[in-house]
Amino acid sequence: MTQSRSDVEVESWAFALHLYTQPGIADACLKLQDEAGVDVMMSLMIVFAAARHRVLLTPSEIRELDGACQPWREQIVHPLRAIRTRLKSGPSPAPGSATEPFRSTIKAAELAAERLQNQLLAERLPLRAPERDNVTADDLRSVLRSVVTLALEKRPGKSLSDLLPAIDLIVGAAMQES
Repeated sequence: MTQSRSDVEVESWAFALHLYTQPGIADACLKLQDEAGVDVMMSLMIVFAAARHRVLLTPSEIRELDGACQPWREQIVHPLRAIRTRLKSGPSPAPGSATEPFRSTIKAAELAAERLQNQLLAERLPLRAPERDNVTADDLRSVLRSVVTLALEKRPGKSLSDLLPAIDLIVGAAMQES
């Protein structure tokens, strides 16, 4: 039975939220984001496609998904994240008890923007019949490396090898979810 795009969106969002809460996964995702410029929502969608649907996206499909969500990410998600992050240290009156509710509101808006990005990705996710009976850790690692490699194209001098432990942690957790 083929899933509707709205079912894929709901399932992928639940998968992303659950995976992100697993021990060490948030830190691993943030390492990939901060050091390589990886789009965490996009990477979680690609991991979801592999772990839950046994579809291993090609580098060109990953590039297409990245292009589809790039305007939203750069014009909406990144500015919200920058404001939330900036409120941790200032300007005055931040940080403080008076500005923390505002920071929480920005954080909720950032999460809502990521949910909308997840919807955008779900609408464009190239789902097809499963490519194999089982997706191995090596398969998942290869797909996630493709995501990181794409991000690293915009960050010359950064090395994939420094990010392998974070990739392996995400792969391990995702394999438990498949």
